[in-house]
Amino acid sequence: MLYPVGQPGNQRALVRQTIILLPGLLCDACVWEHQVEHLGRSYEVQVPDLRHFDSIAAMARHVLEQAPARFSLAGHSMGARVALETVRMAPDRVERLALLDTGIHPVRPGEAERRQALIELGEREGMEALANVWLPPMVRKGRLNADPELNARLHAMVHRMGAAVHRGHIAALLGRPDAVAALAAVRCPVLIGVGSEDAWSPPAQHEEILASLPGSLYAVFDGSGHMAPMEAPEAVTAALERWMGLPLDKEAGTA
Repeated sequence: MLYPVGQPGNQRALVRQTIILLPGLLCDACVWEHQVEHLGRSYEVQVPDLRHFDSIAAMARHVLEQAPARFSLAGHSMGARVALETVRMAPDRVERLALLDTGIHPVRPGEAERRQALIELGEREGMEALANVWLPPMVRKGRLNADPELNARLHAMVHRMGAAVHRGHIAALLGRPDAVAALAAVRCPVLIGVGSEDAWSPPAQHEEILASLPGSLYAVFDGSGHMAPMEAPEAVTAALERWMGLPLDKEAGTA
């Protein structure tokens, strides 16, 4: 999609709108492969590298440093928390916001201990051992056995990330900022999406977000678990295309 921007001499130039897609814990651009391919036909699509940061705020600052002046922002899982923090830091730069398979709750009792156990497993026995424990709850029950290709892609991604990235991402999540407070900065069109079978961040969590952002577009991806961009790629891409068609809020600095 193209939109006009002002140029010297009252000329108007057409530029492609930018979509930034943020991956989650132990994830990279592979999560967004289908969306990059299809949305990239109409938009400038970017997937920032969030591997080398150990705080949500640092990740958000990195996004803003790499991003154009205005952009649409979608985050999956931990990436959605980064997206919210990005909006909190620079609400006038984010034209649209999409939050997929995520939550806004603070650290819960026992969460730090469970996450630390996974860190120790990966460091002690290797990333394959971690993947074998961590991945099954991340997708619809039985999906990994039924879909060897998806299974292989997910395992390869966990191996690429490695133990050091895992430790940094866990530090970021355990030190996460108040996402509820960040919602107050949102004044742009919003998509909230979740897999119907997401056991990690179930639809009820997203209905809580929806209650805080009334009027948002809400999408449930039938038959998908937590890894909706990979488990239900066509449905997620279609929802993002619909989201990009939403009219922009003038308060977000757009015309």
